[in-house]
Amino acid sequence: MHLFTVGVNHTTAPLSIREHVAFQNEQLGQALRDLTQHHKVQEAAILSTCNRTELYCNTEDPQVALEWLAQYHHLNPQNIQPYTYMYPQKDAVKHAFRVASGLDSMVLGEPQILGQMKQAVRIAEHAGTLGTLLHKLFQRTFAVAKEVRTSTDIGASSLSMAAASVKLAQKIFGNLSHQKILFIGAGEMIELCAEHFAVQKPASMTVANRTLERGAELAARFGGNAMLLADLPERLAEFDIVVTSTASQLPIVGLGMVERAIKSRKHKPMFMVDLAVPRDIEPEAAELDDVFLYTVDDLAQVVQEGLGNRQEAAAEAEAIITLRVENFMHWLKNRDAVPTIRALRDQAEKLRRNELEKAQKLLAKGEDPAAVLEALSNALTNKLLHGPSHALNNHGAQDHEQLDALMRQLYQLDQ
Repeated sequence: MHLFTVGVNHTTAPLSIREHVAFQNEQLGQALRDLTQHHKVQEAAILSTCNRTELYCNTEDPQVALEWLAQYHHLNPQNIQPYTYMYPQKDAVKHAFRVASGLDSMVLGEPQILGQMKQAVRIAEHAGTLGTLLHKLFQRTFAVAKEVRTSTDIGASSLSMAAASVKLAQKIFGNLSHQKILFIGAGEMIELCAEHFAVQKPASMTVANRTLERGAELAARFGGNAMLLADLPERLAEFDIVVTSTASQLPIVGLGMVERAIKSRKHKPMFMVDLAVPRDIEPEAAELDDVFLYTVDDLAQVVQEGLGNRQEAAAEAEAIITLRVENFMHWLKNRDAVPTIRALRDQAEKLRRNELEKAQKLLAKGEDPAAVLEALSNALTNKLLHGPSHALNNHGAQDHEQLDALMRQLYQLDQ
């Protein structure tokens, strides 16, 4: 079993790189089957969020996974390799535990990543790309994350992306009670943002979505309105605050659309938060006067508030993780020994059967049972000890002491 993690995240790659290797959940099943059926990868799961894209693999050659990632997204592997990391075995286990516990997040201690990882595992299970190794890894990963959350204050004072968006909006507009807010998309991130903005009691809240039914369902929870995404070009100018997070592979809000909206608003400021990866808003819009555009990377400094309180908890979490990594590696080592143990038992069983058959034939001929049992026991003893004895007698002097000590340990000769 060869465990590897290959990926990019917010510490190794800018948003302009991460958005090119991101996956949408709808793609993951087929992507995983392609990776495991047509490449030298036995098991795989893919975790893709706004801050990271990671492949957890059981493979002898992790380079295959990296090349597949580039190929799948029609990229040159050399263009993304400088931004990638590749963790083998123990490092991969530690990384998984740290990610699920919120220690590797842009927002230290944020809880959302655990749900995202669980979703990634469910998709891999449904795709049939999890085996013994990854099943065990993620089972332990979720248990460790729960232990960290229960035993430490890692999540205390954690400022989420949604909360950070509200704080930034307040810096620009002050009280938000007179602002009209537009949410583009109706997924989990938009739902979190809507919850935070709703507390501020804005003038209005509107959800724009591809399907009116899903948008209306979310808007109704906050006393808001719904509109079709197709109506966005004509209505964008109505809103003071725009928060977007969709699964679109291409920008939904173009530079021209924003320019027309600002002109129609007579240059009244517009605050925009793009939480999507790939981005929903063309980045050039940030260069316009009266447009305040923030991406997930731009929010990094804002979410560091309360970091000091969580760093002590992070140290406690790291100690828990170190111990649990050792436990997992012990299990993995034992799994590696299974084929040898099975072969040893098979060989012993074969010897036993051979000697038993000989003894049964002698008994059938009327031989003395006591003599037959004596011969059986002597033959089994000699044959079972022949290999170790031969190794000790014929091994080179240089390694004899080490082999002698190993034999004494295996056969408990000094007890």
